[in-house]
Amino acid sequence: MKQYRERLGQIIGVVGIIASIIVFVRAPSFPTPDKIVIFMVFLFMIFKQALAMLVRFGPFVLILLVYESFRSIADQLNSHVNYTLAPDIDKLLFGNLPTVYFQDWLWHGYVRWYDFLLYLPYLLHFVLPIGLGVLVWKTREKHYWRLANTLLVAAFMSFFTFLLFPAAPPWLAAQNQLIEPITRITSDVWFSLGIKDFPSFYNEITPNIVAAVPSLHAAWAVLLSIFIFKLYGRRWGSLSLLYPAVIAFGTVYQGEHYAFDIFAGAIYALVAYLLTPPLMRLGHKLLQRARRQLKVVIHKVQ
Repeated sequence: MKQYRERLGQIIGVVGIIASIIVFVRAPSFPTPDKIVIFMVFLFMIFKQALAMLVRFGPFVLILLVYESFRSIADQLNSHVNYTLAPDIDKLLFGNLPTVYFQDWLWHGYVRWYDFLLYLPYLLHFVLPIGLGVLVWKTREKHYWRLANTLLVAAFMSFFTFLLFPAAPPWLAAQNQLIEPITRITSDVWFSLGIKDFPSFYNEITPNIVAAVPSLHAAWAVLLSIFIFKLYGRRWGSLSLLYPAVIAFGTVYQGEHYAFDIFAGAIYALVAYLLTPPLMRLGHKLLQRARRQLKVVIHKVQ
């Protein structure tokens, strides 16, 4: 009976993977966390590990969705949006906005091949960290929860910053004529790719357009490289540096972030990396204390 259920699960997994690919090919959509975990369920059903995967990634994705839902209301809780700090620092450091320099150099009024290449890492914002999580789970399992918790710590540190200091990205400042005219190239690439918002829980969350400082794209990209250096050595770590480099250049060039946002994201990544171990130890102690208190209560009731 168990063998029959496992075989049926594998068949469902194969059918689910094929159906997911067909749906994505026919109607390309942004790879959001909820869609990724559904795809992973089908994938790991084939290898009879769907439950083990959900134990590790289910809570991570759930907490990430909670974070995103909080992030979407941060600008409503604090309406004092800052438009000046990041561009002023960029101009102080570089003479003018790096976005202006890059777009004067590369943007010609229409999407070119390198715009797609620069947008791809931006599109994989959730895919690559979750993919790294799978890799660490399978090859360096004892480090998995350190990785997952560090990503979440960086995310929630960013959320509280968005709450206390909502800041506009370059494209919004330009739209309000507060900086030089620039183009939001990501929108042009998005429409050129024909990507649609396929129905999902994530897409029901209202995006926070003034969550620019820090760049969570940069923070997670830096963390990805830090963990690859730590767990897989200098050779793979050096190669992984290409990802945060492309994220940094691409998001600034395409009008999503100032250079200041990228620097802030990198700093948040380092702080989250250092802060996570003591937070995990504290959480473990609190959990152990709660378990002891629960046992005392149960004993008294009995």
